[in-house]
Amino acid sequence: MDANPKVKPARRLSPAIEEASSGGEDRQFSMNLARGLEVLRAFTAAAPVLTNRAISDRTGLPKATVSRLTYTLTAFGYLRQDEAGAYRLGAAVLSLAHPVLGGMRLRQLARPVLQELASATGCTVNLATQERVQAIYIDSLRSDLANPYLPDVGSLSPLLHSAIGRALVLAHQGRQREQLLNRIKLSDPAAYPTGLEYLQADEALFRAEGYCRARGPWLSDIDAIATYIPLPLSVDPAAINCTLSKQANKQIDLAKLAPMLTAAAKRIAVLHATST
Repeated sequence: MDANPKVKPARRLSPAIEEASSGGEDRQFSMNLARGLEVLRAFTAAAPVLTNRAISDRTGLPKATVSRLTYTLTAFGYLRQDEAGAYRLGAAVLSLAHPVLGGMRLRQLARPVLQELASATGCTVNLATQERVQAIYIDSLRSDLANPYLPDVGSLSPLLHSAIGRALVLAHQGRQREQLLNRIKLSDPAAYPTGLEYLQADEALFRAEGYCRARGPWLSDIDAIATYIPLPLSVDPAAINCTLSKQANKQIDLAKLAPMLTAAAKRIAVLHATST
């Protein structure tokens, strides 16, 4: 008999729950609520239907805990269960998203500027903000009809592996940026070194020209330039981009459109400042 049986490796919790668990002195923090929210976050456009086991694998939570959470979320309409027992997000989630979008003053202020930019450049123009270690799109104006990447509101892209994501990272300064980069590294250690190389290249380009450029395999058939909106530090960072299909728009040089992109970002910042 083997005196040293193999120990099954501990399931790794999602970074958000691990971070919360490590600071367990905060009595105001509700771990049960955090776990429920992580269950909802486990669903993505690529994985819209998940079993309790799949959710457990994605979050690191025990299957018994996941079962209780999915039962409760289903009772409130945030999940719905199919005949096979798997779950997908329920319509109640939209009831939370709509007030968020309606209350985003920046989105309302930016839309006319983005529409003008899209019309003038022939690009698809997007507005994004930061959601943890990802960029989340909050508006999209579509002029490049050949562009296969048309992000819906709520679509996500990685911060270090997308031009708009790197623009959001560059909106942070000093210690704030260091902390963000540490969180990105913890969330995806394997992809971090290459992503950091892209960021360093874009940091140099941004200093010289004021924008970031699409790099690497992320959406490799799409060309993009991006810049952050110069907002006060008290406001969540935001960035805009211009994107084009490389195959359909070879005649358009995005670098020549960069002054229009950066001017639009400054106009949005002025509108935001004067509306307060």
